[in-house]
Amino acid sequence: MTLDSESKSSLIIYRLQQAEEAVSDVKLLVENNRFRSAVNRIYYGMFYSLLALKLANQFESSKHAQLIGWLTKILFTRKRLMNVLVK
Repeated sequence: MTLDSESKSSLIIYRLQQAEEAVSDVKLLVENNRFRSAVNRIYYGMFYSLLALKLANQFESSKHAQLIGWLTKILFTRKRLMNVLVK
């Protein structure tokens, strides 16, 4: 999928909004002792954030395993996560 700069920025913002919403859901779920659902929302909050990160870094993937592999490579092989995040 090739996006122009404006579309990419909009999609990144959308993914980060999804992540924020998921985190807000977690607070409500924990307050109501819905821990299993809270863990699910935590996972998806991280996943949506990772989707935004991959868009910002021109990584193409729609699969969870590929995204996790990409992040692992950044974290443990290249040790570049901080450089990626500050871009």
